[in-house]
Amino acid sequence: MPRHNNRAPDQLRPIGFTRRYTRHAEGAVLACFGETRVLCTASIETRVPAFLRGRQSGWLTAEYRMLPRATHTRSEPRPNGRAHEIQRLIGRSLRACLDLRRLGEHTIIIDCDVLQADGGTRCAALNGGFLALVDAVDWLLAHELIRETPILRTLAAVSVAVCDGEVLIDPDYDEDCRADTDLTLVMDEAGGFLELQANAERQPIPRELLDRMLDCGAAGIQSVFQAQRGAEANDR
Repeated sequence: MPRHNNRAPDQLRPIGFTRRYTRHAEGAVLACFGETRVLCTASIETRVPAFLRGRQSGWLTAEYRMLPRATHTRSEPRPNGRAHEIQRLIGRSLRACLDLRRLGEHTIIIDCDVLQADGGTRCAALNGGFLALVDAVDWLLAHELIRETPILRTLAAVSVAVCDGEVLIDPDYDEDCRADTDLTLVMDEAGGFLELQANAERQPIPRELLDRMLDCGAAGIQSVFQAQRGAEANDR
């Protein structure tokens, strides 16, 4: 079947990032992948969890939630296992980009609110969340609350699916629903893997197919890095 908007199998949806999308958070980025919209904010607190007190180390944590009408029908705004799994993925991936000792005793909280969902919300949250983190770190540096950036590496994420035997990058909701296999890929710009999540919905994933999915995702993720580098601030 042809893809929506006549996309090629290895072509991502239109990507957009708007920085400083809201006024009050130290970092605030609207991430758009096709019709998916995720608002990612970074907030700074001058405290750390109890297990880090007195250790001269900071912390980063993440929250993920979907607004009640982010999809076709209203959902109840209650915690669920999927949201917990996604926010743990976001937190782990972003912490892998940091030297937490350079944060001092500060906690950065990344809130990812899905405004509109059409597949790929966790990847949009990761990509927008990283830019929100960058802006929050710039705020700390500008206010002389830290001496050097704690960011050690970049981060970008894409999803890859197999539909009817064909490898497709950045599937939308309809493609994701009929996928036989899906993969979430998180990488740094040097080509290192930060997270890999693969699921075989019906049959085990052959090694050859997994290699094709990884190659497709690693090539396509460069477009995400390019969009992140070109992201502009909102002038409001």
